[in-house]
This record gives sequence, structure tokens and C-alpha cells, in this order.
Amino acid sequence: MTFPRTRMRRLRRNASFRRMVRETRLSADNLVFPMFVRPGEGVRNPITSMPGNFQFSVDTLAEEAKGVAGCGVPAVILFGIPEHKDPRGTEAYASDAIVCRAVEAIKRAAPDLCVITDVCLCEYTDHGHCGVVTENRDGVPDVDNDATLELLIKEALAHVNAGADMVAPSDMMDGRVGAIRDALDGAGYADVPLMAYSAKYASSFYGPFREAAESPPQFGDRSSYQMDPANALEALREIALDIEEGADIVMVKPALAYLDILAAARQRFDVPLAAYHVSGEFAVVKAAAANGWIDEKRAALEILTSIRRAGASLILTYWACDAARWLAEA
Repeated sequence: MTFPRTRMRRLRRNASFRRMVRETRLSADNLVFPMFVRPGEGVRNPITSMPGNFQFSVDTLAEEAKGVAGCGVPAVILFGIPEHKDPRGTEAYASDAIVCRAVEAIKRAAPDLCVITDVCLCEYTDHGHCGVVTENRDGVPDVDNDATLELLIKEALAHVNAGADMVAPSDMMDGRVGAIRDALDGAGYADVPLMAYSAKYASSFYGPFREAAESPPQFGDRSSYQMDPANALEALREIALDIEEGADIVMVKPALAYLDILAAARQRFDVPLAAYHVSGEFAVVKAAAANGWIDEKRAALEILTSIRRAGASLILTYWACDAARWLAEA
């Protein structure tokens, strides 16, 4: 029997060969761990839809942050749950806001850990939307873009004043990257980078996060400001605008359902690219693994590798610490 001269399986024959020719490398350096902070002391509330994740009070969050740094993950991103909510989300930008206190505590406990803060109002408003709600010209409640920008600026400045290393506006208001960049520069924070949620889709995969952050919208949905899942070219326009306005890192969210967007962005733009492997994408694997249908570790590492392969430099994932340990053991 005559075999073809080129045989693809030769370099798959053993683990050493596979390591030597591996095209995509996933490491702890690529991972960012999302954390939720709420009022109280000694709080470590399990998030039922996201097994292994918790709402922390500031004290327990700081201790947890030491463990995150210890497993080799370089950064966390913080989401706050306030004591009180109101229509304008005033606890988002108070100097003693829950996220500000969390930033200060983490920087004392784990000084070398990069602390990123989510800049949005949905966790802090009583209506659960990402900005100031007014009626549009059709008489329908909607988020006022420009009025929201002023509050986002205040929130970003409060976080950086508290010691945040990076801010990440996630609200999807037009012009917010430029507005926050100008405000940071004007306040003497020109060296603070900005990671923009640039292509954030109105996805069905955010459900568990809304339990974790206690932020479901009380009416309607977020389709008037988050992106239509059917649109790809629009995502590239959004990313281009955010880069033009001064974003240092741009993000695609969700990750797994939008790998095509991630790959297209990698081809088009020469800036660091982040992807958020969101709560629903995480929860479905957890549920399947709990039923014995799939192997969680193998599935998680396969998913995270696929996100890297599509072009992400940074992956926000609830598996960050687990994945760092798994990779260290490999």
C-alpha cells in the first residue's frame, strides 16, 4: 500500500511532540477573575447559579484576593452591590462606595494584584438599567445617553481616586470612552488605562450574573443600548470608535457565542483584545459537569483555549483561579 508523503499524525504521536508544535498558548497571565463585593462583614454568600463563586464583603474579598494573587492570576475586576439603590445610582460614585472601599482593601492585602473596576450604573440603580432613565420621544422609558456620561465620569474618578489600576466602562453609552479618558487625563490620571466593553451584546447568557450582582432590569431590557446579536460589522465600528476615543484595551462580550467577532477584531485592530467568558457560558458547563455529562476541567480549558485562539489577549472568566491551578499542574 502506498501512503501519501505528508502525514499529519506524525507530530501528534506523543505529548512532547504536541507541546512542541502547539500554536496557541493559554497561561494564567491571560486571565482576569471577576469578583462581587457587598456590604457587611464576614460575608461569603454562594452564588447558586455560578457554583464556586461568591458575593464577598470587603474584609473577605481582601482575603480572597490574596489567594487569587497566590495562584498566579494577575488581575481581578470588581462589581459592587450597594447598601441602597436609587434612580441615579448615587452609591456608584460616592467616595466611600463599596467598590472604592474594596479597591483600597485589596491594594493593602495584595499590592501587586491589578485591580480593574467595572464602571456602570446597573448595580446601583433601583430600575436596574445602566444609566439615567427618561422618556424618549415616543414616550417610552429609555436611558439618557449624555446625562449618564456625567455619572460615569464621576464613578470612574471615584474608583481611580481609591487606587484602581484600570477602569472598564461596560454601559455601552455612546462617547463614554472619550468622556472618561478626558476626565482622567484632566484629573492627573493620564497613566491609568481604560478597558472598554466595546462590543457588548444584548445576550441571553447574562442571567446568572444578574443574580450575582443583583442587577436585573425592573422593566424592559437593554436592547436599546447593548448590541443586536445578529450584527457583526456594527461591532467592528463600535471597537474602532472606542479605540479612536482612547481605549487601551477593547472587549467582546460574551466570548464563546461571539468568537467570530473576536477573530474579526483580532484581524482588524492592533490593540490588546479582551473577551468576557460570561456567567451563562460558565453556568451551562457547571450544570453539565454536575450531572456527569462532561469533564469540567477539560471543557473549561478547551473553551478558554478557543477564546485565546480566536485572538483574545485577556479572558475574564469565573474559572480564572481554577484554570491557573490546572495549567500549573499540567
